[in-house]
Amino acid sequence: MADVLSQSEVESLLAALDPGGEPGSLSATGERGDTGNTQINVYDFKRPERVSKEQMRAFQVLHEGFSREFGAALSSMLRNIVEVKLISVDQLTYSEFVFSLENPTCFNLLESAGLEGHVILDLSPSLIFPIIDRLLGGGRNLRHNAPARPLTEIELRLATRITKLAMKTLTNAWSSIVDLGLRVSQIESNPQLVQIVPPNEVIVLVSFEVTMGDIRGIMNLCVPYNVIEPLSSKLSSDTWSTYTKQDDDPEHQRLLQASVKSAEVEILVNLASTSLTTGEVSNLAVGDVIMTEKEVVSEIDVFIEDRLVFRGHPGTHRGQRAVRITSGNLRSAAGPDSS
Repeated sequence: MADVLSQSEVESLLAALDPGGEPGSLSATGERGDTGNTQINVYDFKRPERVSKEQMRAFQVLHEGFSREFGAALSSMLRNIVEVKLISVDQLTYSEFVFSLENPTCFNLLESAGLEGHVILDLSPSLIFPIIDRLLGGGRNLRHNAPARPLTEIELRLATRITKLAMKTLTNAWSSIVDLGLRVSQIESNPQLVQIVPPNEVIVLVSFEVTMGDIRGIMNLCVPYNVIEPLSSKLSSDTWSTYTKQDDDPEHQRLLQASVKSAEVEILVNLASTSLTTGEVSNLAVGDVIMTEKEVVSEIDVFIEDRLVFRGHPGTHRGQRAVRITSGNLRSAAGPDSS
């Protein structure tokens, strides 16, 4: 049975429904009055923010380097000035991404050996057709209106050159985090025919603007969240600095030098070498002398870890056998001969 409200609780509810109630009380619409310190944050439950702001910033830094390298590589291929600029890094659902693309388009499904899943590289028709025209020897009168049709077989082969160049540059940009090992597994003209994740799955959309003269086009990189989720720790702000080049620490150098100096290495001195037949070896007895071609005054080789580093003369020092170094830093890869 439900609890029975007391008279004071009933009066409190009626006072809360009063539009002229005290600040901070509930109004008749169920909204709380302005207390002066309340901050309202809008949150869309249909588009949950699964990628943190630190990871989004890491994506931005990562692909800013990609855009510069890809622009230079594309300019060299097309022999024309091409500018590639990162314009946005957003997270949205896969269905929103697919329905925002043109149809037909150049929709490349990429398979990665270093990631568990697929990524998508989309090249808009307004970009891919002028590039193909340039590759076929045109480029003087580029068409601003791309034809509304899928790519032909010949055009697909030419577009693959651009895709491979982008994959190579992406692999270089991601090399500090993971070895992507990208390859094209499927090319479609209708993006709605390819579904790599559920429609409501969150993806990271990285958009680039490619400019070639008066021609502008959009290139999109779609990375599903479940693909990069295992790498989330490497994309956080706390560990991102460890994947960038840092200045040498003098204290670290000192400790490294001290550790190297205390490391043990094997030193081998080759006094002389000669060759004997199997019969001569089998006839050797105690007291026999093996003759060599090396003279007593000749230098002998000193090997460190099987590398010829020094030469010297044999002798004694304080009653023990020793070698006096006469020359060094030979850096020969040859190992000592058997003696």
